[in-house]
Amino acid sequence: MSRTTITPYLFLGGRCEEAIAFYTETLGAEVEMLMRFDESPDPPPPGMLQEGFEKKVMHASIRVRGIPIMMSDGCDDASRFDGFRLALAVPTEEDAHRAFDALAGGGSVQMPLCKTFWSPCYGMLTDRFGVGWMVMMANPED
Repeated sequence: MSRTTITPYLFLGGRCEEAIAFYTETLGAEVEMLMRFDESPDPPPPGMLQEGFEKKVMHASIRVRGIPIMMSDGCDDASRFDGFRLALAVPTEEDAHRAFDALAGGGSVQMPLCKTFWSPCYGMLTDRFGVGWMVMMANPED
């Protein structure tokens, strides 16, 4: 029996390969698959790709702590992440600080890591690619 899933899919406006390297270094992401537009068995329709995007990432799949994230350069350099954040829950406060500090490099912090009523260690940031994150330590009572 198949099951329904929801997987985040990020369009990175021409910076996908850079983002994959960043998430591999900062979060230990594992690359499962990567295909460029010029490797596709079917070429993109004429005029679909921005000039110079032929060697960009058409589709990639990574796993961060076992969780899948799909990503692409998209068809042009226009990308905007608005109205959502990726929530990264880690087992220890040390893990939260390590992930938060790494993801914040070159980005911006909206809420520094602090104790909240729902988490012993929680913070919000936007990474250098414009992706919003909520990093938190799982509540030990959960």
